[in-house]
Amino acid sequence: MITKVLVANRGEIARRVFSTCRRLGIGTVAVYTDPDAASPHVAEADVRVRLEGRNGYLDSAQVIAAARAAGADAIHPGYGFLSENADFAAAVQDAGLTWIGPPVAAVQAMGSKIEAKKMMSAAGVPVLEELDPDAVTEAQLPVLIKASAGGGGRGMRIVRDLGELPKQVEAAQREAQSAFGDPTVFCERYLASGHHVEVQVMADSHGTVWAVGERECSIQRRHQKIIEEAPSPLVERVDGMRDKLFRAARLAAQAIDYTGAGTVEFMADENGDFYFLEMNTRLQVEHPVTEETTGLDLVALQLDVAAGGALSPEPPAAHGHSIEVRLYAEDPAKNWQPQAGPVHHVEVPGARTEFDLLTPRTGIRLDSGVVDGSEVSIFYDPMLAKVISYAPTRQRAAAVLADALTRTRLHGITTNRDLLVNVLRHPAFLAGATDTAFFDTHGLAELAAPVTDPSATRLAALAAALADASRNTADARAFRGQPSGWRNVPSGYQVKSYVDAAGAELEVAYRFTRGRLELRDGETVGLVSATPDRVVLSVAGVESGFDVARYGDQVFVDAPHGAVRLTVMPRYPDPASAVARGSLLAPMPGSVIRVGAAAGDAVTAGQPLIWLEAMKMEHTITAPAAGVLAELNTHAGQQVDVGTVLARIEST
Repeated sequence: MITKVLVANRGEIARRVFSTCRRLGIGTVAVYTDPDAASPHVAEADVRVRLEGRNGYLDSAQVIAAARAAGADAIHPGYGFLSENADFAAAVQDAGLTWIGPPVAAVQAMGSKIEAKKMMSAAGVPVLEELDPDAVTEAQLPVLIKASAGGGGRGMRIVRDLGELPKQVEAAQREAQSAFGDPTVFCERYLASGHHVEVQVMADSHGTVWAVGERECSIQRRHQKIIEEAPSPLVERVDGMRDKLFRAARLAAQAIDYTGAGTVEFMADENGDFYFLEMNTRLQVEHPVTEETTGLDLVALQLDVAAGGALSPEPPAAHGHSIEVRLYAEDPAKNWQPQAGPVHHVEVPGARTEFDLLTPRTGIRLDSGVVDGSEVSIFYDPMLAKVISYAPTRQRAAAVLADALTRTRLHGITTNRDLLVNVLRHPAFLAGATDTAFFDTHGLAELAAPVTDPSATRLAALAAALADASRNTADARAFRGQPSGWRNVPSGYQVKSYVDAAGAELEVAYRFTRGRLELRDGETVGLVSATPDRVVLSVAGVESGFDVARYGDQVFVDAPHGAVRLTVMPRYPDPASAVARGSLLAPMPGSVIRVGAAAGDAVTAGQPLIWLEAMKMEHTITAPAAGVLAELNTHAGQQVDVGTVLARIEST
């Protein structure tokens, strides 16, 4: 029996594995690096071991030494990092520890996507032709560059211009080396519009191979999934496709004598024809939707199979529908810029369970890597949490999930929450039209727009001003209980200014007249109650409550119809805080990995000037206009904070 498990990972997946271990009476060991010292997964483990260096999660010798020191008898790799590293799997077993994953030979076979596709083709699984990056022709464009050793969208590039191919291959190699320790990349034909469909497999060492169910993961950004669901809308409407998918997935697993949990991924077209992409020899981020529709605990099955247990002859039948969204610390409206900083408060009011099954009841599950007070680092993946719904029907699963996200209180860091809500409520999504071109087809700007409409945002700003006024007068002796600005006759307007999340200025100007609020534009609003933390307003006889929280100059207003983030504008701005015209600011904290011009050089609009690495992804800062690079304030290897002035261009 396995008695103590070390999870060679961090964040949400470490917490997820620990949750199952606790239910099974198995001890837990966490490992962590210095940026993760205060992470929830560290606090929740029975014992914890510090790893040297920010890349300690990639150091197999350190991880195995930690397991030995803590008395663990098994290692669960989670996903990412070393989870698909055959050398690590072999080293774990050589150390006399149980590897909670597939056989080393299976990890090796699928570790190179190039070799994996050849093997799958020989086994009778449909594949896309592999292309040599040095031999791609104009007729084969567009192509997709992919990292051979990893996934998650890292090391991927779409190339539509043959002249761009060498530079994009070089960039993909750098990103693959940083994320996976292996710069090998390859090309394949790019399907601009298709469906990303995958099959969860589970196999034991006694010859049983389950195709547990399929998932559709077509809503993606930067080739990384953000919304996943089971079952697949495409598979549901194409007769006979599920049987073919399951047969191909089982063939893939049997071809490499697979055991444990794994995922066989395919790209499919509208007709149901599909092609092998890769096999992930690990648990997937999106495994909860399979758990919710089957009632299985996949982590518990991993532990059982690793200990030599046998599966029943057939998996349980799937039922209902489950959808998962990934909450990322990123700004979709700014080209998906990753964000770093504090999470002051996170709460999903509708969540019934955390890291546990919902079924058979409709509801919301939360699998989170952050808690109140967590700090999001620039060094790791920006995923904060997964919010998962289950319901008897797909429409209901989407509705309850969109509602839960809308009501979620997430204070501190910018996230993709509003984008997720807009997608879940979009007519095309609800109709099952969920191909990989969803954002291109329906417009990212529209989908990234705030859930809260302008009129509700104005009311939220008014509520923030009234809550602030209530706080200022809470201890006043005269007119106790009356908000600031109250008079028994009309008086001047109380004015407060904010900037919303999109950068627009909002001025709130109000005064009290006969028990009502009169706004400067002539609108009147009823004030039902006001405290420093909650304001209730009445418009046309309809009362709405607003919860208000402050963190320095940041104000977060939460209401059932959506959340609003505001920044208080100072009454007397500091002139020294002004940024010179033409300045290029760091859009996120990160490390400068390359500089493409020198001070005094002439530059053209759109010319790449500075390359930043943040959260294992590469980001390019370009010249906004033609001109001269008058100042260059950075160099390769420098760590920079968000807002740092990197360079200044004098426009021509």
